[in-house]
Amino acid sequence: MKKNSTFRKVIAIAAIALMILGSFAGCGDETAEVTEVTQAVETAAATDAAASNVTYRTLDEIKESGKIIIGVFSDKAPFGYVDENGDYQGYDVYFAERIAQDLGVEVEYVSTDPASRVEYVATGKVDLILANFTVTEERAQQVDFALPYMKVMLGVVSPDSALITNVDELNGKTLIVVKGTTAETFFEKNYPDVELQKYDEYADAYNALLDGRGDAFSTDNTEVLAWALSNPGFTVGIDALGNADTIAPAVQKGNTTLLDWLNSEIEALGAENFFHADYEATLAPVYGEAADPDSLVVEGGIVD
Repeated sequence: MKKNSTFRKVIAIAAIALMILGSFAGCGDETAEVTEVTQAVETAAATDAAASNVTYRTLDEIKESGKIIIGVFSDKAPFGYVDENGDYQGYDVYFAERIAQDLGVEVEYVSTDPASRVEYVATGKVDLILANFTVTEERAQQVDFALPYMKVMLGVVSPDSALITNVDELNGKTLIVVKGTTAETFFEKNYPDVELQKYDEYADAYNALLDGRGDAFSTDNTEVLAWALSNPGFTVGIDALGNADTIAPAVQKGNTTLLDWLNSEIEALGAENFFHADYEATLAPVYGEAADPDSLVVEGGIVD
């Protein structure tokens, strides 16, 4: 991993600065020179401090290790979940397996929750995130997104006995959301009067809805649509809310070797209609024949 000893480097820079200062003694323009040297030391220290936060593994380092570490969900079927045999499955996992195959390495999965996705990438706990990660401007300031492979909007699922079909109907009611999701951000920004009941995990959020602890639950429309199909008595009354967004892999800021490879990989996979094959293998059994895969799938990073 890329790590630097900031303290030792700053000390060395400071020592050089002191030597330079000594040589200025008795010069008429001493104050200006001292200021320039001080600024140089501060700049070098700040630059090195930033570099010390770089903890990513380059593409070559990943290949040499024989393993790529990928963050995925373990409780968000059909996109990322653990089956009855303890194996990771889902749309994101299908993609992750192909990434590892084309890199010629094994894949190690790390289970993440929505609020931890940025942290896991930024601190080097994973090489990349494939956890239904919606691209937003705020997140793009903290991680580097590759090309998209899926489209998404928000949806709201609620009991048939008290179906929510309009956002205004949420006034005075409790909406369940998962921390760190676009649903949380969207409702806090646009509908501050809606009471939000927040959970760390998707499983806990769905259990809260099943138990009647909230009136409705909002997250990606692709996910709530799949969940409602498997849970009679619940319907997605709002199936397209907010802006149309994209889902993409994310790597640590500055990891250009891995990012460039991922972009080339996504473009190449698009040429073989890989993500439609992924859909057929993982999502079609859930959504059924009536669903349109083109409403969700993005091939080659090109959004229609």
